[in-house]
Amino acid sequence: MKFFDIKTQIYFGENSLDRLSELPYKKALVISDPYVVKSGMVHHVTSRLQNANIEWEIFDNVIPDPPIEKISEGVSAVLKCKADIIIAIGGGSAIDSAKAIREVAEKADATYKHPALIAIPTTSGTGSEVTCFSVISDPENHTKIPLADDCLLPDEAILDAELVKTVPPAVTADTGMDVFTHALESYVSTNNNEFSAALAEKAIEITGSFLLRSYLDNNDTHARQKMHIASCLAGLAFNTASLGINHSMAHQLGAAFHIPHGRANAMLLPHIIEYNSDIDKYSRLKTDYPKHVRKYATVARTLGLQNFNIVTTVRALSNWCQFMMKEMDMPLSVSEANVCTQEEYFAKIPAMAEAALKDACTKTNPKVPTLKDIEMLYTQLW
Repeated sequence: MKFFDIKTQIYFGENSLDRLSELPYKKALVISDPYVVKSGMVHHVTSRLQNANIEWEIFDNVIPDPPIEKISEGVSAVLKCKADIIIAIGGGSAIDSAKAIREVAEKADATYKHPALIAIPTTSGTGSEVTCFSVISDPENHTKIPLADDCLLPDEAILDAELVKTVPPAVTADTGMDVFTHALESYVSTNNNEFSAALAEKAIEITGSFLLRSYLDNNDTHARQKMHIASCLAGLAFNTASLGINHSMAHQLGAAFHIPHGRANAMLLPHIIEYNSDIDKYSRLKTDYPKHVRKYATVARTLGLQNFNIVTTVRALSNWCQFMMKEMDMPLSVSEANVCTQEEYFAKIPAMAEAALKDACTKTNPKVPTLKDIEMLYTQLW
């Protein structure tokens, strides 16, 4: 028996931040990164809390790929504050931090009751506002620790395009391709179902129409709002269906070389599509294809890439990913990303491959990989 549920209430559209003025709580801890505070973006939250007569404090010591030590600092802050609601405003790092901080704080102090959690994303990419996942870094061991539990789900999510108007083009590109990867991987996941597929298909359709528009013009509010919604839809899809080795491998690239998560996903995506589809010079001789290969072809057609047959249609999908990356000035390989030397990269392939094979996302990849397969894909990525 399968099960589908959306536990997080979602507020979206114009003036959706006004939801904060309606909250019934007494004390809030706002979790964000320093940029959100310095830019004044946090005032979108605090001004509305003030209107609702809610006391608030700010913890802004969030950094990308949140390490364990920063989670500990956040736990101390929330226990000292005794907040009955936590509000995370920022990208995936701020929201992931807030999820982990809430759960660890409860375990650290049995007298501290489960506070509510509201997630307000300021980028359109991670979908973290509606997922039960949180990724924490262990810098000492150069690894990422994926947490997964329904207790991590935010109670509410607020999607307001006002917060993404000032996102730089490079971040729009990285996070937008992250949305597409979430949707595509959940669509072909071995754990997919009709509900997750519907969410993924809509996210793919929106991304195909609005990502480039959003990248080219910060003031295209309509495109920005659409990508904000696509990110959430893709998050709902993979929260149910999970992902695949694209994410397993991207997690290691982020931990080892600090490549932004969405960028790592995008660089891997064409290679993973072709690997999962077993596309080679003999592919056209086949008379039948696995279900996930036919689904890749469906995605290609959704993007307007209809071609002669399944093989050329799936290849067109792989080429579309690279076309989008070129249009948005993204690196197509690790060497183009200029984050390490060739020697440094290849030295870490064995450890990255082993970690990727053990990653939770690998379990639902449509093709079962071997260690040698993942090492080969990392090699191709250079």
